Amino acid sequence: MSSPRALIHPRDAIMQTMSRIYGYRMTTTSGGNLSIRDEQGDIWISPARVDKGNLTRNDIVCVRRDGTVDGLHPPSSEFPFHRAIYAARPDIHAIVHAHPVALVAFSICQATPDTRLFHQTHSICGRLGFAPYACPGSERLGASIADTFAQGCDSVILENHGVVVGAADLQNAFERFEAFEFAGKTLIAAKQIGDVQYLDEPQLRQAAERSVALPKFTPSTASAGERELRRQLCAFLRRGCRQRLFISTEGSFSARVGDDAFLITPTQRDRENLALEDLVLVDQGRRESGKKASRAVLAHRAIYQRHPQMQAIVFAHPVHATAFSVTDVPFDTRTIPESYVFLQDVHRVPYGVQYQSDGQIADHVSAATPAVLLQNDGVLVTGSSVLDAFDRLEVLESTAEAVINARAIGDVSSMSSEVIDELRTAFKL
Repeated sequence: MSSPRALIHPRDAIMQTMSRIYGYRMTTTSGGNLSIRDEQGDIWISPARVDKGNLTRNDIVCVRRDGTVDGLHPPSSEFPFHRAIYAARPDIHAIVHAHPVALVAFSICQATPDTRLFHQTHSICGRLGFAPYACPGSERLGASIADTFAQGCDSVILENHGVVVGAADLQNAFERFEAFEFAGKTLIAAKQIGDVQYLDEPQLRQAAERSVALPKFTPSTASAGERELRRQLCAFLRRGCRQRLFISTEGSFSARVGDDAFLITPTQRDRENLALEDLVLVDQGRRESGKKASRAVLAHRAIYQRHPQMQAIVFAHPVHATAFSVTDVPFDTRTIPESYVFLQDVHRVPYGVQYQSDGQIADHVSAATPAVLLQNDGVLVTGSSVLDAFDRLEVLESTAEAVINARAIGDVSSMSSEVIDELRTAFKL
């Protein structure tokens, strides 16, 4: 599938992607560089010594095939390894190099995160590699990294340095980079909780090979209610991506429009950049013509059919809650009143239930269980509105982060049964 950014000029693609990486706190003002090799073989790259938080399109440098430089600044000091990777891998046309904290931690430990904790990270990150240390900006570093990519690696940890990923275009390179960092952050959090459970090959195939074929229909003019739900979903998806509650390549958000009709995110589209028209209307098991609904669409429909009171559903992958999903450690919401009132008791759903077409996933949620952990696949949250579902997702993630942090301090103290009974009475749970 062609990238939605295919028509954007390299200057703008690099500027926008760097702004997003910096905004996500996945690099520093002075760290990291991005490049694109265009169809003429020219390499567009972020400049040396320019604030990553205020990069403009005019700051981007073009290094022509003949070696001449076109730009207001010198190219990044790491240009030698970008050039070396492109020479070693003709299939790569975009590179992301940065210093995200989790992957830097792995680089310091001379380790590579195992992406099999989650099917999407394993699929998107591709083959992993590790490049031995060499001085930043040196030809020796370029040769070391290029050799690792020449072996077929797509995501490479640089010893005591950071990470480099390559892909067919910058959108895919960003998604690969983001998924790799997500895997690293989730593993670090999970290892503070307990033993990490990884997916085996049959489980990875189960997720990768699932498909959904819905019949198509042409909807009539959208009602004011549908238009408002489209606005809300797009706004909260953008907020969720920026708060790192979603990753751009995975997760789904839906809102009920009618008895057997709902809007849902499309498959294989960047969650942060979705427009109103990108959302897919599903009505009586049919999808809006010309669009592909999320592969979780059958799970969403089953929940709506079973639970008429539910008006919005989120499948998401916030790091700390997902860390609990990849261990067998219970998630305790009986830690602060807000957590219990919003979430009640959060259970764990066995791996793969949400992929099945039999609707079993609807058995695991209810008014008394509005949120669950999905084993090795993040979380499922329901709500009485788009806002309510998003609010619960925030509370779930903040609670998970607080509990993980508390474990580093001492023993976690849960509220007593008497306190829980008082909350249930006071809030009519």
